[in-house]
Amino acid sequence: MSADPLSPDARANKFGAAEGDGIVRCDACPVLCRIRPGRAGACARYANRDGRLVRTDPVVLLHDTVEAGGRLVPFGAAAWDGHGADPARTFVTGIGAGTTYPDYKPAPFIVASEHEGVETVTVVTEGIFSYCGVKVKIDTDRHLGPERAAVRAGSEEVGHVTTAEYGSQMLSIGGVRHLTGGSKKEGQVTCETLLALCSGAPATLAIDGGHAVVVQAGRAPIVDGVPERRMRVGCGSATVGIFARQWLGHADEVIVVDDHITGVLTEHQAGKVLGMRPAGIRVRGRRSTPGRYFQVAKPGTGWGGTDIADPLAIIQAIDPAVAWPGLRLLMTSTTGEHALWLVLDERLTPVPAEMPPAIRAVVARIGENCEPSLCTVLFVAGAGGSLRAGVTENPVRLTRSVASGETRVTMGGAPVTVWPGGGITVMADVTRLPGNAFGAVPTPALVAPIEFTLPRALYADLGGHLGEVVAMADLLREVGPGARHEAWRPDNPWPARPAAKGGGP
Repeated sequence: MSADPLSPDARANKFGAAEGDGIVRCDACPVLCRIRPGRAGACARYANRDGRLVRTDPVVLLHDTVEAGGRLVPFGAAAWDGHGADPARTFVTGIGAGTTYPDYKPAPFIVASEHEGVETVTVVTEGIFSYCGVKVKIDTDRHLGPERAAVRAGSEEVGHVTTAEYGSQMLSIGGVRHLTGGSKKEGQVTCETLLALCSGAPATLAIDGGHAVVVQAGRAPIVDGVPERRMRVGCGSATVGIFARQWLGHADEVIVVDDHITGVLTEHQAGKVLGMRPAGIRVRGRRSTPGRYFQVAKPGTGWGGTDIADPLAIIQAIDPAVAWPGLRLLMTSTTGEHALWLVLDERLTPVPAEMPPAIRAVVARIGENCEPSLCTVLFVAGAGGSLRAGVTENPVRLTRSVASGETRVTMGGAPVTVWPGGGITVMADVTRLPGNAFGAVPTPALVAPIEFTLPRALYADLGGHLGEVVAMADLLREVGPGARHEAWRPDNPWPARPAAKGGGP
């Protein structure tokens, strides 16, 4: 290898091996494509240009902002000519960097720069992840499907339903067993689904025994063709607690219908504290604590995530010894999207009536307090394999350094959560990465950027590839003109800031 890690020969040797007739073998994944001149490999991410293996996408550089003339100006505008960028305010991401899989060679870029007086090294690569998936949080009051039910893309199983959290349904998509443990088609469809979700594209999923949902990061879910609007303000009991005082004097009873915990105001502790008169209206289901009922109906896409369209179906009985004619009853869902005002007649039968303005205002406030319904996609991957050998000759020391917080991990410059315990398992919000950050190879596996940033002295102690380190200024001259330049997102921590021992972004 050339003494200059940035020379064309050195770069070509990092990514593949030349064969006869101008063919280049790509070893970026186990497929080992033999690529003819002018052609691309099966993943379309690597191509043969003049007998050298090159990445087809440009490297993505992030640029910090500086104050100029009283305003913040990002380095690296679209017409950047390769001059004037401050190396201390530039971060090289793994997007477009390429990979040296299976990492018997050092990572594509090992970059030295100085930040806040600390000389740092950032090891930049694209990981090929067979051990990966996404966790999807879907803000909806609707019941999407039973826990542990299979999630399908087309006819192929690509994941499963996990728990229902506070106002959200959780799905787990992907994982090594779907990528490699089933049929070839299952692996391919799983990989395609993961790539779509990580790239911010919509994915249509169907849940066994449940419903169809279109998931797209940062967008509202679409359940059975209907876009969701609101995430519940709380369960039925919480809704009662929040708005009890605002209903006082305007309603004699309020029932907040919810698949999980239905709330009944006058029985609830909130109604007791306010001194409300018992209303004698008993709802179906299993009584938990006063004013809190479980299992009032089956799960579904109706009122409060139940299967009912008529809320009166959950009323089991009205006690004539307690209730009275003229009793004012509000029934509402936890999002306020469903609401019904009723008045008991002489036979104590609930009769629909026009909702008073004061009650209508509180129902509107329930909706106001509901956050917009969104889908969140978190990419989760294990980076504990050969990828570490591209960083250091002693991989376990890298793992320990990451766990201790001395080495910061980012993905495309975006912050990640590093899971405690063994290995390097990271989780990142896909919307915080630059666009087109993910790719795929036909093994099948997902390709994602990953960067390790640490003090240079620590990198030397870890057994890092010091002979491959290049200065940021040199790298900018070499790859800057053809790179993709983006301004750093202010909501992301500046990725090259020295990490304090003990972790943290």
